[in-house]
Amino acid sequence: MAGYQAVLFDFFGTLTRSVQRGAAHLGTAELLGCPSETLSEVLNRTYYERATGRLGDAQTTMRWVCAQAGVHPSDSALRAAVVSRLRAIRADTRLRADAVPVLAALRERGVRTGVISDCTHELPAFLPQLPVAPLLDVRVFSVQVGRCKPDAALYLTACRRLGLTPDACLYVGDGGSQELTGAEQAGMTAVRLAAPDLAEHMVFNADRQWRGTTLGTLREVLDLVDAKVTAAAVAAS
Repeated sequence: MAGYQAVLFDFFGTLTRSVQRGAAHLGTAELLGCPSETLSEVLNRTYYERATGRLGDAQTTMRWVCAQAGVHPSDSALRAAVVSRLRAIRADTRLRADAVPVLAALRERGVRTGVISDCTHELPAFLPQLPVAPLLDVRVFSVQVGRCKPDAALYLTACRRLGLTPDACLYVGDGGSQELTGAEQAGMTAVRLAAPDLAEHMVFNADRQWRGTTLGTLREVLDLVDAKVTAAAVAAS
């Protein structure tokens, strides 16, 4: 193999800076008539149930969340809360300064790119509006696949859509959802992004036992890709 044929990225905390729920989420709680602390507790506790998409669409899922929180808003309040939550998550999303340049540089090298993300309904709704969107060859969302990392289905779905085998792919993530272990078990090479801001990142089911290559910035991905090409050229000479 001449080098990596694709680099697949986690989204939140990898292509974006660290994520915490910002002030905009208070508006969602108010619309639902729910204390913000209660809503946050339910959202944290039920993340993976919601991220599989098995609870239904965004509005049905929000109604289920409300039931877990013990509140029963009107249909109009529920619809407004779904819109409010979409805006709140979008407000929490800040792309890393090097996300677009790195994706563009990979494509210039002939390397395909993609996102594999554990997420709820909001990310697929707003990602097309982000500047990274035109630079992604494939987008795999847990809420659409019906599985969450580290399930191999997400990684293999990306490979199938790209027409590649897992060993042709490099996976980059911050380590949430045991994603690095999952990528390796699926047959990919995995590396961890450990940028300083991730100390503040909201993480579920962290890959704490994983030990492997660690990067300080996204730009270091380019070094790995170039080194793989150089090594292959040397081996072939």
